[in-house]
Amino acid sequence: MNLPEIVISFEDLGACREFELRSEFDPTGPAIRINTRILNKMQALEAQQFVTHAIAHELYHFLEYCGGVQRSTKRSVSERRAEEFARVVLAMHE
Repeated sequence: MNLPEIVISFEDLGACREFELRSEFDPTGPAIRINTRILNKMQALEAQQFVTHAIAHELYHFLEYCGGVQRSTKRSVSERRAEEFARVVLAMHE
């Protein structure tokens, strides 16, 4: 599978929702954005784990978008799978 290049950026994603957005995948970039509003409150090790987790989580959504993994029609299922994927990736880096 030939995947497009993806941009990773660090941005203040704001607090416009009822919860803080940790990161997001934007298929138009494609891009992964990591929320500096959260990241800047962390110590180095916690920040490293946060970034690794966020990238892995959003990378799963990128793979859904590109057809690398099966996309679920239910957002809750997609989010659960992305979290499981991120936990596996994070465990590989411990």
